[in-house]
Amino acid sequence: MDNKLLRIGVFYDGSYFYRASSYYAYGHSRKTRLSISGLHDFIRHHIATETKNDVRVCQIVDAHYFRGRLNAFEASQRGDTLYWDRVFDDILMSEGVTTHYLPLKTIEGVRQEKGVDVLLALEAFEMTLYKKFDVVVLIASDGDYVPLVRKLNTLSTRVMVLGWDFDYVDDAGKKYGTRTSQELLEEVTYPLAMHEIIDNRVRRNEPLINNLFVQSEYRRPVSAYRNSTPTYREKEDISLEEENFVEENPVVEKVVEKVIERIVEKPIEKIVEKVVEKPTEKPTEKPTEKIVGKPIETPTYTHTPLVQQTQNPLLEL
Repeated sequence: MDNKLLRIGVFYDGSYFYRASSYYAYGHSRKTRLSISGLHDFIRHHIATETKNDVRVCQIVDAHYFRGRLNAFEASQRGDTLYWDRVFDDILMSEGVTTHYLPLKTIEGVRQEKGVDVLLALEAFEMTLYKKFDVVVLIASDGDYVPLVRKLNTLSTRVMVLGWDFDYVDDAGKKYGTRTSQELLEEVTYPLAMHEIIDNRVRRNEPLINNLFVQSEYRRPVSAYRNSTPTYREKEDISLEEENFVEENPVVEKVVEKVIERIVEKPIEKIVEKVVEKPTEKPTEKPTEKIVGKPIETPTYTHTPLVQQTQNPLLEL
């Protein structure tokens, strides 16, 4: 056993990882997504076993995520896409994963990724060259990464591939599936068929396998008003039971959002205008006391605009 630190670099093909994670969320009995932290823990333990090292000396020193991405305007036109992109960015950031995004290209009228695999290969080779990774982990399935693997081997760097083979149909009836390139699996030092490991009856209940999945579901906060970026729910605004009721009843949610919208979007100018135009009645002089033998003087009233009484009408609210 070598006590020298074993340096691990992890590189995600983002679109591939997203499809694999969606499979376990919608097409598998697990019904939950893959966990970044659980995946990293699994990688460290597996490499420690393969190299006969203590898991404490097997450390992920770099992790990078590559994917094509819609611009902010296009994402804002697709429901909650912009919000959930930010949520996933927060998850990656909390796990120390560096993101690399390329704009999606329009090819024959369809938005598609272009150049992401090339960028991943270049970054992986350059970082390995300068940072001297002992093991590079590819979360990918494309045979286009075979030249990268061969180049990494010339640097005496071992390569591990995490691959999934699956087919499933989502709730909308759309079919998804993927197969890991056999040529890619044959070139790497540590090929892992993750779908077989996860579904293995002997290992399926191991903590290391269970931790590959998100343990608690992330809940989307209630929107402050319609067609806006959601904000976190204040404790005093709405109870958890009320939030569940609103989220499960679209009609109620629309009514709640409409009420909030009227409160939030009411212009302050209209409030000031109403205050300024509102006449006030003010006696010009104090009524005189009743004196025997003299008539009582009746006070007269005049309408004086509030704007003439104070420089700041809002102070009178």
